[in-house]
Amino acid sequence: MILVITPELMVPKETNHINHLFQEGLDLLHIRKPWISRNEMTEFITQIDEAFYQQLVLHTHYDLGKEYNISRFHFREIDREQGKYKSFAGENNISTSVHDITTYNTLDKEWEYAFISPFFPSISKKGYGLNSTIQEEIKHRNNPDVKLIALGGIDQDNIHEVFEANVDGAALLGAIWESEEPLKVFKKCRNALMS
Repeated sequence: MILVITPELMVPKETNHINHLFQEGLDLLHIRKPWISRNEMTEFITQIDEAFYQQLVLHTHYDLGKEYNISRFHFREIDREQGKYKSFAGENNISTSVHDITTYNTLDKEWEYAFISPFFPSISKKGYGLNSTIQEEIKHRNNPDVKLIALGGIDQDNIHEVFEANVDGAALLGAIWESEEPLKVFKKCRNALMS
């Protein structure tokens, strides 16, 4: 499974790129735009082809899910700890973020998957994840109910290492959005997995 997370700030032609990524076989897109208003989010969603709404994951403005037939919601660690996800669990697919394997191992099966980061040093947040021990920690994974998605510093050169590390998927962010050609990078990542 390969997921893409949007950059926090808008990128020129972002929704065009997103539609092309889906046409090329992107599994899920996480819309992570913490600073945009509900109206801006509505405008953003409507520029994405309706055929892909079931593959969108909202990080904010969860109420738009009903309007746009989106049933996937992501909750930050703090929101999970505060129980803010509880009204969404059940008929929706919910995901969350963790930063160590111990926390991941305690997640209940109501979570479809969890991001674990930083897997490699971050591409978009310079200096973040330089001393990460996540690759070592994954050896202690013992949660059979929740998929584990690696996040952080993943690109076409190291994505195969991610899948060799006993995870269920990879989330791309910096590799895609720091590139002049997001689609080309996505294809390279996918092809690296297939080869």
